[in-house]
Formats: sequence, C-alpha cells, structure tokens
Amino acid sequence: MRKKINGWKIAFLVLVGLLLGSGVFLATRVLSTRETNLPPSSETTVPEGSPVLTMNMDKKKLNTVMEYFLTEFQKDSDIKYEFYLENQALLKGQFSLLGADINFYLYFDPYVMDNGNVQLRARDLSIGTLNLPVSEVMSMIVRSYKFPEWVEVSPKDQTIELKLDQFKLQNGMFIRADHIDLIGDDIQFGLYLPQEKGSE
Repeated sequence: MRKKINGWKIAFLVLVGLLLGSGVFLATRVLSTRETNLPPSSETTVPEGSPVLTMNMDKKKLNTVMEYFLTEFQKDSDIKYEFYLENQALLKGQFSLLGADINFYLYFDPYVMDNGNVQLRARDLSIGTLNLPVSEVMSMIVRSYKFPEWVEVSPKDQTIELKLDQFKLQNGMFIRADHIDLIGDDIQFGLYLPQEKGSE
C-alpha cells in the first residue's frame, strides 16, 4: 500500500527551510564589509613636513596682525616700539641717552631661513644727527625693550631672528615662513599641525 503524504509535515519543513535560509542570508549581509570609495587612512594623513594651510598675505594685512600682537604684548610696558613692513622691515622706537629721549628708525632686510624662521639683517639706521654704530643702538634696544621669547636680538651680528618654530598657537599648531618679497608685496606662510612627540 502507498503511504499517505502528510501535507502538514511538508509545509512545516518548507517553513523551517525558509526561516533558516533567510537567517543565513541576513547574517551574511550584516557581517560582510561593505566596500566604500573612501581613501585609506594613509592617504588622508598629512605627510610630515607638509603644511595643512598655505597663507598668502600682503604687507598691509601682515602689518595689521603685527600691530594687534604688539599692542597686546606691550600693554603693561611703559616703553613701546613699533615694527612694520615697508620696502624693508622697520623697527621704530625711542631710548634714553644721557637723559635725552632719542628716536630711532632701524631698517632690516628679511630672509627666510631653511628651518622656516625669519632673519632680519640690519641695513640702515636713522637716528637724527647722532652718529652711532648699528650694533651699539641694537644693544641699547635690547636693554630698553621687552621682546617675545621667540625673538632673538643679536647686536654683534646686527640681526634679529624671528624663531617661528618656537611660536606655537594655542592649539599647538605652528607657522613657517615660505617666501618674503617686500618689493613685490608677496608674503607666504605655511600652517602646520602639532608635531608628534618624538618626531621633533
């Protein structure tokens, strides 16, 4: 005799098969890694020594920045000086000599150094009718004025070095000079991310 087919049993087995198949399919879709068009992390990391931002400025804009900085820096100082850019860099101020207040104008040529710092080399001095050597005037300036820690004045070499690698912004970012052309009014700086410990 032929066995009677149990329809309920077949339906149950089909249902179990569908549930298992659906579960395997969903698990495969959930656990598989989806391909994206995002670049790998090595391509989104800025290479060491590369600026994250290049800034192009003219003398007028940079003079505004420097005036603001010096005003804040000298707000508690009785003796003040000015520093701004014309066709040369100009340091203007006053010092006392034998009880008299002497105005001076010290002109510099700026040079970008290999490490991104800026060296100012004394070129000319205007100090009224007095005939004083540049090195002596710079010595008086050092004694009379307060400069930021990252500014190094060398009367012997008649230079001022702006150590931008020591001038850190509040977030740790720092600046390097790339190009300075005062005659062409073209000044370029690079803004860099904080250096990782051990990479300095």
